[in-house]
Amino acid sequence: MSKQDNAAPVGGIAISDRQSFALLGGAVLFMLIFFIGPLLLVLWASFNPQSGGHLANYAAIASDDYYWGVLLSTLKLGFWVTLLSLILGYVIAYYMTFHVKSQFWSRILYVVIVLPLFTSSIVRSFGWIIMLGRNGLINESLLFLHLADKPQQLLYSNGGVIVSLTYVLVPFMILTLSSALQNISASLHEAAHDLGASNLVTFFKVTLPLSVPGVIAGSLIVFTLAISAYVTPSVMSGGRQMVMPSLIYDYYMVQFNFSMGAALSIVLLISTLGLISAYMLLFRHYAAGASQGRVT
Repeated sequence: MSKQDNAAPVGGIAISDRQSFALLGGAVLFMLIFFIGPLLLVLWASFNPQSGGHLANYAAIASDDYYWGVLLSTLKLGFWVTLLSLILGYVIAYYMTFHVKSQFWSRILYVVIVLPLFTSSIVRSFGWIIMLGRNGLINESLLFLHLADKPQQLLYSNGGVIVSLTYVLVPFMILTLSSALQNISASLHEAAHDLGASNLVTFFKVTLPLSVPGVIAGSLIVFTLAISAYVTPSVMSGGRQMVMPSLIYDYYMVQFNFSMGAALSIVLLISTLGLISAYMLLFRHYAAGASQGRVT
């Protein structure tokens, strides 16, 4: 068997097995050096505390309610940001996909959505500080419309952090959902309407089930970015609300306790992976039930 027989055509170009392994090896080496390697270093550091045994850091975290409270606050923050981003993102993506017919205006909307991503998170956070302040736009509007008797405490609150993080992360949800919605054939909507289904029934029976992959992908992206965000929660809470990234930064850069910071990082990673796994199993169960319903 000649070397040409072992070559696999890729894009019209024949690539041998050796060349394929060489191309793959570069990507694998990059992942090992810049992803797996640092993660293993963090894991190793977490088992080498400044005092005590190898599990001293994890024992301290497990026995202290403060760490559990910070972890729970971080996960709750990620949940609310993901939920708000999903609601807003789905509405915007649905409108852009099925109601904006002009390619020109569709491109303009995409530019408007993507443009804030080119701005620093710090700049966007300070913009929200101006809007949520006692003399900010929102408080002034509430007073002008007689919806409030006095300026509300919107800044340096949990709600302010959720709103600002949602603004920062909702573009990722919109782009992911738009990609999923664009793959739904218009003929499916036409068939549903021909069978007498209303717009609401068509949405819940056709559009929503087919967009579940986009919902899953967008939710995972937004959730992981929300619970790992450091700048926006720090700026918007004024340092009053502690989340896991802020606590990890404090141990690394203020207390110089690298071992405890590494242990907290591993705890956050494991908690995130556990929630993501449960989330995927839930949607897999939903998909299996939906498919059985269609078969029956």
